[in-house]
Amino acid sequence: MAIQQLYVYKSTQGMHGNSALAIIIGLIVAVLFFAAGYYATLSLATGAALFVVALIVYLLISVKVLQEWKRAPILTLGKYKGTYGPGLFFIIPLIQSMPYKFDLRTFSTVFSAEKTLTQDNVGVDVEAIMFTRIENPENTALQVNDVDQSVSLAAQTALRDVIGKVSLSQMIVGRNEIAASVKVLIDQRVTPWGVNVISVEIRDVKIPDDLQDAMAKVAVASRERDARVILAESEKLAAVNMVAAAQTYNSNIYAMQLRALNMLYEIGISGKNHLIFIPTESRGLGIPTPIGVLGIDKLVGLGDTGNIEGQKQEQKKEPTQETPTMQNAQQASQKKPQSDAQSQKPKKQKQQPSQQSNAVPPEEATPQGNSDDDSSNDAFKI
Repeated sequence: MAIQQLYVYKSTQGMHGNSALAIIIGLIVAVLFFAAGYYATLSLATGAALFVVALIVYLLISVKVLQEWKRAPILTLGKYKGTYGPGLFFIIPLIQSMPYKFDLRTFSTVFSAEKTLTQDNVGVDVEAIMFTRIENPENTALQVNDVDQSVSLAAQTALRDVIGKVSLSQMIVGRNEIAASVKVLIDQRVTPWGVNVISVEIRDVKIPDDLQDAMAKVAVASRERDARVILAESEKLAAVNMVAAAQTYNSNIYAMQLRALNMLYEIGISGKNHLIFIPTESRGLGIPTPIGVLGIDKLVGLGDTGNIEGQKQEQKKEPTQETPTMQNAQQASQKKPQSDAQSQKPKKQKQQPSQQSNAVPPEEATPQGNSDDDSSNDAFKI
């Protein structure tokens, strides 16, 4: 705060006082030219002309104008008078001088450290950017010659010092920490010059190509290891869930049947024609429904739709019998050759009327078989 007040005093009040003094000296010089012209020519016009010309030349030499963001040190006979600006002010020609100007705005400086060894002896190229601003123009004018070049060189040296104290992995991961360390070192070196370091940022870190390839291989191997571990854990979890699902299907036949129907539904919604074979002995697809593989007669006879094993045992116990329709077909095939033989020998049939009277027509030969056929047909209709 004291530095800021001192700066304001020297850049405002001192500037105005010096300007007033310069104007008074300018008027004195113009009067001297008027007197010299009048005494030389004894003419007021000549003296007035010399007065005006001398005053204008003096003002043109002594007047100075600085922008709002500019400051300038003023030297009086080589000694520091103060830092003036902004605005309009006057200096005394030949006595006072303004050697250069300062820009108080924030500047960005790019600096780098090439082929710098880290703590683990790896050569890297680091590029950084720094934002600075002049806070005390008086110190800047008196303590440093070229402020821009001096700050840049100090930043490069600080960056090299920090790189030599950290490893490559720390540099890649902790860029913010490295930037903060560089900023602290730069502040210690440039604060006496009246310069304030606002921030330092690490923009790029370049490592050798062979080392970069090795690091890429390490990263790929680590990713593959993580992927295999995740895949193994997923398979383990899937196996546990499959075992639990199998136990559920084994304990409840309806769960298996619902799963089978869901699979058929998923196949059917694909929009393509499929030919699906349903095994008759399947535990999940052997559903005793009107379109099932067991039939309604088994459903009515057993009652318990879930007892598939009991249905299989009852099917094994039932004797295999030919159906009435098959018996009728065999009897008809046997009678047909006999009727053909009788038509070829009509004489023998006339001589044996008793045998013809005892012959039974095919339709009446198996009345018992026809009744069985009707009962079986009724059973299939049900």
